[in-house]
Amino acid sequence: MTSVGSINEPELIRKMQAGDRKAMRAAYDVYSGYLAAVCSRYVVTAEDARDILQDAFVKIFSSIASFRPMENASLKSWMTRIVVNESLKFLKRQKTYKFLESTDTIPDIADDDMPDTRSVPFPVIYEMVRRLPPGCRTVFNLYVFEQKTHKEIARALEISEGTSASQYHRAKALLAKEIRDYINETT
Repeated sequence: MTSVGSINEPELIRKMQAGDRKAMRAAYDVYSGYLAAVCSRYVVTAEDARDILQDAFVKIFSSIASFRPMENASLKSWMTRIVVNESLKFLKRQKTYKFLESTDTIPDIADDDMPDTRSVPFPVIYEMVRRLPPGCRTVFNLYVFEQKTHKEIARALEISEGTSASQYHRAKALLAKEIRDYINETT
């Protein structure tokens, strides 16, 4: 039984499903920071992240009656899926996730060639991910954080599996270069 604030998650869900506005506010207070961070992995501006988060919470609160903990996992993971989907809808409407076409300047790297990131603070890596080109950033986030397969990513973004895989590998190569540069600058 997960505890959220001063009440447990099943009780929070039950109250939200009954239309209790205080429970909805409690859920917003507890999860909005985390969900805002999820949004900001996909979009760069704080204004866009706020808009997406607002749309996501409207969807969350309007569809909470259909939430079933046994079928949908935890409330947090269900809410995260909604935020990711709203982020992808936003990117599609904005047509902002362009995909890199040329591989000339970005070599593919093997997993064992990735630099050691233990000396790089998480906020620095987070910003490096946010600076990735939109297509790479979107695929990287879906693959790494949402643990989607390239087949699932391809379907969600309406691209080929090969494009998804190449964008992921390009993202890794770009991140590896940035991480190496950061380590060289700070040592």
